Amino acid sequence: MFVDIAKIRIKAGDGGAGAVSFHREKYVAAGGPDGGDGGKGGDIVFVVDNHLSTLADFRYKRKYAAENGQPGARRRCSGKSAPDLVIRVPRGTLVKDAESGRILADVSGKEPVIIARGGKGGWGNQHFATPTRQIPRFAKPGIPGEALEVVLELKLLADVGLVGFPNVGKSTLISVVSEAKPKIANYHFTTLTPVLGVVRADENTSFVMADIPGLIEGASGGAGLGHDFLRHVERCRLLVHLVDVSGVEGRDPAEDFEAINRELAGFSPELSGRDQLVAANKIDIATPEQLEAFQAYIAEKGHEFYPICAATGQGAQDLVYAIARRLKDLPPIREYEPDPVPQEELIQKTGRDFNITVVGDVYMVDAPWLVQVLGGVDLDDYESLQYFQRVLRSSGIIDKLEEMGICEGDTVSILDIEFDFIR
Repeated sequence: MFVDIAKIRIKAGDGGAGAVSFHREKYVAAGGPDGGDGGKGGDIVFVVDNHLSTLADFRYKRKYAAENGQPGARRRCSGKSAPDLVIRVPRGTLVKDAESGRILADVSGKEPVIIARGGKGGWGNQHFATPTRQIPRFAKPGIPGEALEVVLELKLLADVGLVGFPNVGKSTLISVVSEAKPKIANYHFTTLTPVLGVVRADENTSFVMADIPGLIEGASGGAGLGHDFLRHVERCRLLVHLVDVSGVEGRDPAEDFEAINRELAGFSPELSGRDQLVAANKIDIATPEQLEAFQAYIAEKGHEFYPICAATGQGAQDLVYAIARRLKDLPPIREYEPDPVPQEELIQKTGRDFNITVVGDVYMVDAPWLVQVLGGVDLDDYESLQYFQRVLRSSGIIDKLEEMGICEGDTVSILDIEFDFIR
């Protein structure tokens, strides 16, 4: 099954919590704090796998989560960092943020791409010792890993795209000029998925050709199969527009040519300006008058014209040579520039948000990420409580409480822990 778009949820690993520990050893009166740091959470990494040609695997597994870093330990032992989670995708896969549509990465090269970064490990209490704070009874929790929903979109990497109405001979042509073996039959929509073939012009020149399933009028608006596969034309450096010049199906070649170009422009304005070669197919059953009229029409449009008969191979090699010559003057296959999600948005996506409601005279703070913070805080220790207050201030919770009109002495409830508000 050819699948070229999928939506998945990814979650990088959380950093491990720092440890609260004190060195204890016989004959050592004051060993001091020795809590180790937490380990880093695993990243979510995308890499190219040339053995994959579709995104079908992502239809069955939609959630990917890296491991969390290990917590710190006593004796200044740091927790183990978690391994990265590697996700393998076909070459040419775009990774987009599902919410904003931003392109996070174009996974087309050899280098792995980090999409979601694991959280850093929290500091152990050894880092908080000062001359005036010699017994810190708190540590930092690990930072949550980045989490987001992404859309994977496969855009095939091909130098040349074959476009045209169904049953004009695209599959026959690619089978003649390359080793590709698409299904060929005399009915519309024989080709249901894009087909790639490597075409060799000579010993030193080759290019990749893609047979795009037949477009029909209205394809850019969702009609037929073309809408599903037009995205694969976007990377092509050159388009070969195949037209049935014989008119055996009762269609006008010139009208077909204009209709397909309208669909390309309707899908992406950039495609309307893409370089094109026009191949007039089925010349063996076309009349000389039909061929001459269409050739004159294409000449007026300013495109190169090549008459061929894909079924017999007539003219196919001349077309291949022309394609190779044109490709030498064209830029390389397009790669999309990433547009990463701003850090502020990522912080919100990883659960750093909170909600405050007033129940009676109690201000209820709902912030699940505070569980980790409270895990490293000793509520019986004054300095530890000061640290907790700084976290509440930096996260914006205290500012929100003040905005809601809280007064000194009012009750605040956080994760079933109640305390009086003090400015």
